[in-house]
Amino acid sequence: MHHLTVSFTQEIDVPSSVNELLVPGEVAQIAYKTVRDTAVVTNKRIIISDKQGLTGKKVEVYTIPFKSIIMYSSENAGTFDLNTELELWTKAGKFKLNLAKKVDIRKLDKVIAEAIL
Repeated sequence: MHHLTVSFTQEIDVPSSVNELLVPGEVAQIAYKTVRDTAVVTNKRIIISDKQGLTGKKVEVYTIPFKSIIMYSSENAGTFDLNTELELWTKAGKFKLNLAKKVDIRKLDKVIAEAIL
Protein backbone atom coordinates (compact mmCIF):
# COMPACT_ATOMS: atom_id res chain seq x y z
CA MET A 1 0.00 0.00 0.00
CA HIS A 2 1.23 3.43 -0.92
CA HIS A 3 1.08 6.31 1.56
CA LEU A 4 1.57 9.90 0.50
CA THR A 5 1.15 12.99 2.65
CA VAL A 6 0.94 16.41 1.04
CA SER A 7 0.51 19.77 2.78
CA PHE A 8 -1.66 22.42 1.12
CA THR A 9 -0.50 25.75 2.52
CA GLN A 10 -2.80 28.19 0.70
CA GLU A 11 -5.14 28.54 -2.24
CA ILE A 12 -3.53 30.05 -5.36
CA ASP A 13 -4.51 30.82 -8.95
CA VAL A 14 -4.44 27.76 -11.19
CA PRO A 15 -0.98 27.68 -12.84
CA SER A 16 -1.15 27.84 -16.66
CA SER A 17 1.37 25.00 -16.86
CA VAL A 18 -1.35 22.58 -15.80
CA ASN A 19 -3.23 23.12 -19.06
CA GLU A 20 -0.86 20.81 -20.95
CA LEU A 21 -1.82 17.97 -18.58
CA LEU A 22 -5.58 18.28 -18.96
CA VAL A 23 -7.61 15.87 -21.09
CA PRO A 24 -10.66 16.91 -23.16
CA GLY A 25 -13.57 17.73 -20.85
CA GLU A 26 -11.28 18.23 -17.85
CA VAL A 27 -11.47 21.56 -16.05
CA ALA A 28 -9.06 22.85 -13.41
CA GLN A 29 -11.20 24.09 -10.52
CA ILE A 30 -8.92 25.03 -7.68
CA ALA A 31 -5.18 25.11 -6.94
CA TYR A 32 -3.02 25.12 -3.84
CA LYS A 33 0.53 25.94 -2.95
CA THR A 34 2.27 22.95 -1.39
CA VAL A 35 5.56 22.81 0.49
CA ARG A 36 7.53 21.88 -2.62
CA ASP A 37 5.27 22.92 -5.50
CA THR A 38 1.56 23.01 -6.35
CA ALA A 39 -1.56 20.86 -6.38
CA VAL A 40 -4.45 21.34 -8.79
CA VAL A 41 -7.91 19.86 -8.31
CA THR A 42 -9.86 19.29 -11.53
CA ASN A 43 -13.29 17.81 -12.10
CA LYS A 44 -11.57 14.44 -12.73
CA ARG A 45 -8.53 14.20 -10.46
CA ILE A 46 -6.03 15.78 -8.11
CA ILE A 47 -2.69 16.59 -9.75
CA ILE A 48 0.20 17.05 -7.32
CA SER A 49 3.51 18.40 -8.62
CA ASP A 50 6.52 17.76 -6.45
CA LYS A 51 9.86 19.42 -7.23
CA GLN A 52 12.77 17.10 -6.54
CA GLY A 53 16.32 17.94 -5.54
CA LEU A 54 17.99 21.26 -4.88
CA THR A 55 17.61 22.74 -8.37
CA GLY A 56 13.95 21.78 -8.63
CA LYS A 57 14.44 20.92 -12.30
CA LYS A 58 13.10 17.40 -11.87
CA VAL A 59 9.39 17.40 -11.12
CA GLU A 60 7.43 14.34 -10.09
CA VAL A 61 3.71 14.53 -10.84
CA TYR A 62 1.20 12.43 -8.89
CA THR A 63 -2.30 11.98 -10.25
CA ILE A 64 -5.12 10.75 -8.05
CA PRO A 65 -8.10 10.03 -10.32
CA PHE A 66 -11.40 10.59 -8.52
CA LYS A 67 -12.71 7.29 -9.91
CA SER A 68 -9.99 5.47 -7.91
CA ILE A 69 -11.16 6.97 -4.60
CA ILE A 70 -13.11 4.46 -2.53
CA MET A 71 -13.71 6.65 0.51
CA TYR A 72 -12.57 9.93 1.98
CA SER A 73 -12.73 11.67 5.33
CA SER A 74 -12.06 15.14 6.61
CA GLU A 75 -10.96 15.72 10.15
CA ASN A 76 -10.98 19.08 11.82
CA ALA A 77 -9.15 19.70 15.06
CA GLY A 78 -12.09 21.79 16.27
CA THR A 79 -10.04 24.94 16.73
CA PHE A 80 -9.05 27.44 14.10
CA ASP A 81 -5.35 27.43 14.82
CA LEU A 82 -4.70 23.87 13.68
CA ASN A 83 -4.51 22.17 10.31
CA THR A 84 -7.31 20.08 8.89
CA GLU A 85 -6.67 16.64 7.49
CA LEU A 86 -8.31 15.15 4.45
CA GLU A 87 -7.71 11.46 3.85
CA LEU A 88 -8.39 9.72 0.56
CA TRP A 89 -8.49 5.94 0.31
CA THR A 90 -7.76 4.70 -3.20
CA LYS A 91 -7.11 1.35 -4.81
CA ALA A 92 -3.40 2.25 -4.69
CA GLY A 93 -3.29 3.24 -1.04
CA LYS A 94 -4.01 6.12 1.28
CA PHE A 95 -3.30 9.78 0.56
CA LYS A 96 -3.31 12.32 3.34
CA LEU A 97 -3.76 16.01 2.59
CA ASN A 98 -2.79 18.38 5.38
CA LEU A 99 -4.61 21.67 4.94
CA ALA A 100 -3.27 24.82 6.55
CA LYS A 101 -5.77 26.83 8.56
CA LYS A 102 -6.18 29.42 5.78
CA VAL A 103 -7.31 26.73 3.31
CA ASP A 104 -11.10 26.53 3.01
CA ILE A 105 -11.82 22.85 3.74
CA ARG A 106 -15.51 23.18 2.89
CA LYS A 107 -14.72 24.48 -0.60
CA LEU A 108 -12.28 21.63 -1.28
CA ASP A 109 -14.67 19.11 0.27
CA LYS A 110 -17.43 20.26 -2.08
CA VAL A 111 -15.23 20.05 -5.20
CA ILE A 112 -14.19 16.50 -4.28
CA ALA A 113 -17.73 15.45 -3.36
CA GLU A 114 -19.12 16.77 -6.66
CA ALA A 115 -16.47 14.84 -8.58
CA ILE A 116 -16.85 11.56 -6.69
CA LEU A 117 -20.55 11.30 -5.95
